[in-house]
Amino acid sequence: MFLGRITGSVVSTQKVRELTGRKLLIVEPLRVNEEDQSDLQPTGRSFVVVDTVGAGEGEVVLCVQGSSARFTADTKTLPVDAAIVGIIDTVTVHDRTIFSGGQVA
Repeated sequence: MFLGRITGSVVSTQKVRELTGRKLLIVEPLRVNEEDQSDLQPTGRSFVVVDTVGAGEGEVVLCVQGSSARFTADTKTLPVDAAIVGIIDTVTVHDRTIFSGGQVA
């Protein structure tokens, strides 16, 4: 699993039938700031993921990859290798909240 921020969306009019009606989003993985663990930092990479929870641009989400992306009731028949499975409310590191709703600090 990894944390990521939704940075955009993908529209595809030609795709396999199983993906029809599915929202595809671009997610940039986040990591805890290595210097002082004070916030979440973007990694500079991006993934296309299928949304299973109704997430939107700018939100911080919990993602899974590989076979784990097909372990939800919504994704078990989809040809995907990454899925959003949660919207993050808070992130706490060493008893200090480094993210709380909304945008990444």
